[in-house]
Amino acid sequence: MIQIDINKKLHGANGEMDLCVRLDILQGDFIALAGQSGSGKTTLLRILAGLEDSNGTISVEGEIWQDGKSSLMPQKRKIGFVFQDYALFGNMSVEQNLLYVQKDRALASKLLELTQLSQLKDRMPSTLSGGQKQRVSLCRAMMNRPQLLLMDEPLSALDPTMRTKLQQEILALHKEFGTTTLMVSHDPSEIYRLAQRVVVLNWGKIINDGTPKDILLKTSGSAKFSFEGELLDIVQVDVIYVAIVAIGQQLVEVVVSDDEAKALEIGQSVSVSTKAFTPRLKRV
Repeated sequence: MIQIDINKKLHGANGEMDLCVRLDILQGDFIALAGQSGSGKTTLLRILAGLEDSNGTISVEGEIWQDGKSSLMPQKRKIGFVFQDYALFGNMSVEQNLLYVQKDRALASKLLELTQLSQLKDRMPSTLSGGQKQRVSLCRAMMNRPQLLLMDEPLSALDPTMRTKLQQEILALHKEFGTTTLMVSHDPSEIYRLAQRVVVLNWGKIINDGTPKDILLKTSGSAKFSFEGELLDIVQVDVIYVAIVAIGQQLVEVVVSDDEAKALEIGQSVSVSTKAFTPRLKRV
């Protein structure tokens, strides 16, 4: 059991706010941290890693990492941290990056095999693709068999195909080692695929906590569903108006009325929804 009860005053782009998080995490859980940028997600990870101070307590499997009197040094916390920018040692090979953490060649070999990197163990980071670098970063984070794996949008810089591939490998590693994991993500499909639980932060407070299905699926039995996107343009075609909306990696066209066209502004976040609709799925 990991018990978190911390608070810290933050100064963000929108002013001062209090990060107040009280959270109990079961061993082996995979939790996604979601919420708008600036809500305190990354700061929470850094506090857990001991990279930032805060008030309150953190207890991991009965060991006090932080209380009102002392704070365990980052090196003594059994933490694995996967950053967005890989943070690999450029003068070390793939295998050397792993062995720098722990001189355990058997574990390094197992991790490289699980992530399909065995053939690249002697390569230097500069010769690897973004996806390969992130896999090395993930393996390195697992080298000390962490009690807690922290991932801060680890796949955000990758293309959709590579993201899906690495999501599968992250899930495989999680099942293999059973490591308690906290991952910051803004990608609903990623959260749904990987996490058992979603904790939503807003302005430093937990505003929602539940399963991915409960948190992410906003529809009910009415058959209505909706997608959120960005309004890119409104084009007049003969006597009708067509709104062009970016939803994820797709652009869709939606017919809007004259009044709607006048009320909408380019760049707005909009919701594309329908009530009487029976969706069809087919392979692409």
